[in-house]
Amino acid sequence: MAAMKTLDDLFLHTLKDIYFAERQILKALPRMAKAAESEALRDDLLAHRDETQGQIERLQQVFDALGRRAQGVTCEAIKGLIEECVELVDDTPEAGSVRDAGLIACAQAVEHYEMARYGALIAWARAGRKPEIVALLEANLAEEKAADGKLTKAAREINMAAMQQAA
Repeated sequence: MAAMKTLDDLFLHTLKDIYFAERQILKALPRMAKAAESEALRDDLLAHRDETQGQIERLQQVFDALGRRAQGVTCEAIKGLIEECVELVDDTPEAGSVRDAGLIACAQAVEHYEMARYGALIAWARAGRKPEIVALLEANLAEEKAADGKLTKAAREINMAAMQQAA
């Protein structure tokens, strides 16, 4: 990791981190959707994949506004969260409500990571008086919060079904 001596250095590093993360998430969402039994959950995951593509494009606009080439730095946190999802699917070989409940938990862990990163980036962009960058990052954060809300709503029904599946 490069030395971060200024808030701008920290901002750029975190921007590269979330850029890497979003690109990894873009690859993982179709696999997660394929593993879901619930059609509604599958649709939510695929819809968020489309949103994630838009989020990557906004991040590229942020890099452009900074006069930088869009590039990521390896984000071990997101790699770990995605690996947990892969393990969940492998450990629940039969599709069903239990697997779907686990997929929701994995997806929400990813959403919460993204929300934390976007929150920090927005605060730092505000401190640096970069309103055009703030607006782009706020759009991404709003989509992440909405996706988390959809997952919470889906979990209410799926968790009940998972409890009955276990009985």
